[in-house]
Amino acid sequence: MKTLLLSISMIMSCVFTTSADVSNDSIYPGKIWPDDRGEHINAHGGGMLYKDGTYYWYGEHKAESSNNALVGVTCYSSKDLINWKYQGVALSVSDDEKSDIVKGSIIERPKVVFNKKSGKYVMWFHLELKDKGYSAARAGMAISDTPQGPFKFISSSRINAGKLPYDMDGKKRAILDTLNLDNYKKWWTPEWQDAIKKGLFLKRDIQSGQMSRDMTIFIDDDEKAYHIYSSEDNLTLQIAELSDDYQRHTGKYIRMIPAGNNEAPAIFKKDGKYWMITSGCTGWAPNEARMFSADNIFGPWTQHPNPCVGNDAEKTFGAQSTFIFKVEGKRDLYIFMADVWRPKNPIDGRYMWLPIEFSNGKPILQWHDSWSLSSYK
Repeated sequence: MKTLLLSISMIMSCVFTTSADVSNDSIYPGKIWPDDRGEHINAHGGGMLYKDGTYYWYGEHKAESSNNALVGVTCYSSKDLINWKYQGVALSVSDDEKSDIVKGSIIERPKVVFNKKSGKYVMWFHLELKDKGYSAARAGMAISDTPQGPFKFISSSRINAGKLPYDMDGKKRAILDTLNLDNYKKWWTPEWQDAIKKGLFLKRDIQSGQMSRDMTIFIDDDEKAYHIYSSEDNLTLQIAELSDDYQRHTGKYIRMIPAGNNEAPAIFKKDGKYWMITSGCTGWAPNEARMFSADNIFGPWTQHPNPCVGNDAEKTFGAQSTFIFKVEGKRDLYIFMADVWRPKNPIDGRYMWLPIEFSNGKPILQWHDSWSLSSYK
């Protein structure tokens, strides 16, 4: 019996090796994606780092029945973007109930960047404190000497406490001074929405710091880093500059599309223009993607039509954006990373990676049952 079981094990191992052979360079959006152990990759809401010929994929470890952080942030590595090796838990939750990242807290959308000056790998993520729902709305930060970790948790907080947007002139500040929360008890009225645009919630959070939920990190051509996050109760995006070591905020930030109800920002730069794809705010349910462009990271930003085309474009093909990255060695290949959420069985969430194509100079996303990296130069 032992001999028979061993033979079956060897056969299954050969089958898996063949199916994951590096000659297969196709990506299958929305399908089960096995790692080197044969297990579905568990790196949701993820981000990508390329370093020294290797890609590192970081994401939320999900359980079968909970979206809370019971393990932490996982890391996978790959040379070809197809075959992924499990590197383990890059940032572990803590057993210390006094820790911000204690087991049972919420850790979402981790992004890792490498700082050339310090030689450190810096991870930023959206953090919610245990048993506090989504009220904390903090940004967490951790560092490591290696891309796979372990990362050391440093701190969490809201953002730029006591700071006004750097582009808020005297006229806008004067209007801000007139806003009073007590005058807007009822939400979603035209008057309330106008007050949000003018900075009602911005003013509310000045002392505590700005809320930070769905987020990404972007490194520009000059190595400056920016934290882009959904703020003001998910009503307004903010773009905040990070320090030279990427480990704190400088106090310089702007509000982007005030009262626009955007989350899940993903950004890239091509030919000197910044492009950002976001989603609306509908919880775990998919919705229509939004797209914006700017010639400067601090705007002004212009909205464009939904970049998705074809069947189910109005629901972003059932997924939500998380990150966009350029494939090394490919002139114009940018990959749009998105999550197909499965809230009733979070661990079964799928990954929708699609190539960003261009029509009349603007990005578009089309559905592919599968697509090949080798078809792009």
